[in-house]
Amino acid sequence: MPITTSKTPVPADWFRKGLRDGTPFVLVVGPFAVLFGVLATEAGLNVLEILVFSVVVIAGAAQFTALQLMTEEAPTVIVLASALAVNLRMAMYSASLTPWIGAAPLWQRAIVAYFTLDQSYACAIAQYEERPDMSVPERIRYFAGAVLPVVPTWYGCTVLGALLGAQIPQGFALDFALPITFLALVAPMLRTPAHIIAAFVSIIVSLLAAGVPWSLGLVIAGVAGMMAGARAELWFATRGAGR
Repeated sequence: MPITTSKTPVPADWFRKGLRDGTPFVLVVGPFAVLFGVLATEAGLNVLEILVFSVVVIAGAAQFTALQLMTEEAPTVIVLASALAVNLRMAMYSASLTPWIGAAPLWQRAIVAYFTLDQSYACAIAQYEERPDMSVPERIRYFAGAVLPVVPTWYGCTVLGALLGAQIPQGFALDFALPITFLALVAPMLRTPAHIIAAFVSIIVSLLAAGVPWSLGLVIAGVAGMMAGARAELWFATRGAGR
């Protein structure tokens, strides 16, 4: 009988394992997408434009940022720069995933790049770190399973929100989905003191910079958090090496 050093059993099908892990996110992605569709309709976009927006960008936070700035008639450069800044975390996600799936064929890496979302990344990186013995094809299958419930939900509920428009009562408070989603994603990843410091600095700076025009306070807070986290990481590493 083969012996495994893993504490958890090896799933018979990594795709189904990813599907199970990604499905709960539907509960928050759905309302979030409906809210975007509603707000985009109120901003003057039609259903086709809203769907294309979601398919091309496929990044909720960046879409909301761009939409808000567009309604405020901010300069196009500011809209693009702010949406890009909000989405810079995707570059960090990609860099983090490269050691795990960098050996996959180019076409698979291209597909993963498009479907790298907060939810799929959170599931994938946690699973890969827990089971470093997974092969590259197994990692790709797991990623595909994790993203499958989320993306159709995002597309479909975006269209649903666009079709419903202002018919949804304000008492439904669909905007609850955004903070819940990010809390669910970020909290398990605060594993080191440097992570906690980065998050704390980002929160404080975002509150202090809340009055900065065109939501640029979030960009400032993100940069400040990354700088604080990197500095803390270096300090802890130097301190550990000096022992």
